[in-house]
Amino acid sequence: MNPVVTIITPTFNHAGFIAECIQSALNQTFTDWEMLIINDGSTDQTAKIAARYAAADPRITLFNQQNIGIFRLAESYNFALQLAKGKYITILEGDDMWETDKLSRQVAALESNSSAIMAWSSSRQVNIDQSQVFTVPPELKPSDINLFTNNPVGSFLDILLFRNCITALTACIRKEALEKIGGFQQGYGLPLVDLPTWQLLSTLGAFVYDPEPTGRWRVYPGQTTKTHLVRIFSGFYALSLDNFRKFSSDPSLSFSVKQSDIKIHFDKVMIMAYAREGRYLLIKKQYKEARKRYIKAIFSKGGEYVWKLRALVGLFLSLFHLDVEGLAKFLNRPSYKN
Repeated sequence: MNPVVTIITPTFNHAGFIAECIQSALNQTFTDWEMLIINDGSTDQTAKIAARYAAADPRITLFNQQNIGIFRLAESYNFALQLAKGKYITILEGDDMWETDKLSRQVAALESNSSAIMAWSSSRQVNIDQSQVFTVPPELKPSDINLFTNNPVGSFLDILLFRNCITALTACIRKEALEKIGGFQQGYGLPLVDLPTWQLLSTLGAFVYDPEPTGRWRVYPGQTTKTHLVRIFSGFYALSLDNFRKFSSDPSLSFSVKQSDIKIHFDKVMIMAYAREGRYLLIKKQYKEARKRYIKAIFSKGGEYVWKLRALVGLFLSLFHLDVEGLAKFLNRPSYKN
């Protein structure tokens, strides 16, 4: 018999994390699953570690491929989707972890709600060694929770056209819904598949939302979402504008966004993106590149003065090669260095 759930695990150079990742799948109280690990040409011990787990448990299969990189990530995901035997598709990237009851909670929710095409939840954002919890996203307005179930269909676009509040590791999706939209989506120069995929799925059916976290995802300087923030938000802007134009002509979808709202929002977001990317470059001691980002944040149009002030401080630190994380610690702010 086919497994109920397929776990897709793309990984690249996650030797320090992949064992915890796989172990969190093995620790699930729901056991009827398969795990497809797509190793994207790792140059460390990732493949060797994953191979040991695959040899010990027939539910786990390792696929090694030549590195194609994060900007072709959808190819890796859709390769796994074509092989997937599960009724439900879940995502567990190589540096993430699940809570033990993640699958049991979400499978039960979808089995009891045939009209829902996806279940998702909050998550814990942690530092590299999990010693500190930074946030428990989604961090949105209390009224936004009414949109989290995407009922009526399309209403979640009032959030998703502006921000991605669905952490990929929390998603459990009906395979037939993914196939209907043509699999995992990418494009727009984005080094990710989740947001474009969520936007399309939100046009198909209702979601199930669980406020209790189902997993933990690490935040550390070398991550894609930290080193390509400006590129990500530029692509996000283009994606949302295109999908707004496409979806606004569909009378069956219920959302209230205006095109001008999207433009105003992303003008502000880009200031934050430049400032944050500057911070991660400063952590990596790439002072010249950090200065470029900080200057861009300071002189970009928009009224995000808090981020402009942060960028000004960062610019000063970069000029004198000072430690931004030391300042963060002094101000009792989370440090992303470790």
